Amino acid sequence: MKKVLVSLLMVLGLSAQANTGGIAWDKAPAKTNDLAALQNGAKVFVNYCLNCHSAAFMRFNRLKDIGLTEQQIKDNLLFTTEKVGDNMVAAIDPKQAKGWFGANPPDLSVITRSRSAQGQGTGADYIYTYLRTFYVDESKPTGWNNLAFPNIAMPHALWQLQGKRVPIYEVTEEHGHEVHVFKGWEQLTPGTLSPEQYDQTVGDLVNYMQWMAEPAQNTRVRLGVWVLLFLCVLTFFTWRMNAAFWKDVK
Repeated sequence: MKKVLVSLLMVLGLSAQANTGGIAWDKAPAKTNDLAALQNGAKVFVNYCLNCHSAAFMRFNRLKDIGLTEQQIKDNLLFTTEKVGDNMVAAIDPKQAKGWFGANPPDLSVITRSRSAQGQGTGADYIYTYLRTFYVDESKPTGWNNLAFPNIAMPHALWQLQGKRVPIYEVTEEHGHEVHVFKGWEQLTPGTLSPEQYDQTVGDLVNYMQWMAEPAQNTRVRLGVWVLLFLCVLTFFTWRMNAAFWKDVK
């Protein structure tokens, strides 16, 4: 009974968010087989995310699976440690992070899979939407807020790439209540990337995080296809052998 009540409350909460102009998740590009995109995503992750967030279940040398050499990893991605075999640990001190943000930033090793498990669409879709919906909010301690995660304590780590912007709302009235419906964005200052380039960069980052959550996923899918083909062929030969064995039996 408790589970039913909790589920009902969650549905009502989502309905209330939709009625007050809550945004729908955007579809993240699926490019976990694109090595160039994964390499760019790894570069963005190390430069912008690893300052505060760890990926403690991932080792730097595992990036060789996406086409990087050990020397490339050492020269371009090894900022928080000196050994390629070390785990991806955040540069920030956990105590300082808790004092600044109110909580220690979560580990991102399997964040796309954990978000998927919470019924928020796919984890990649959620993070893709989240990283593209930050906006300036001077009322917040960090100066930033987020449409996908209102009242977030995290600042906009990619703001130099995206620039500063604020949401535009259309005010309507429903059942006697004022409703603010999100209609788009107003760019206050430009970023170093165009909107299209920024979306592509975030897409590469999200795809890398999706790959990082399960580095063997593409291998698993390829093996699964071959296993299914083998079973189909085996089924055919088994069927023909069975027919040949019983053909003289009356």
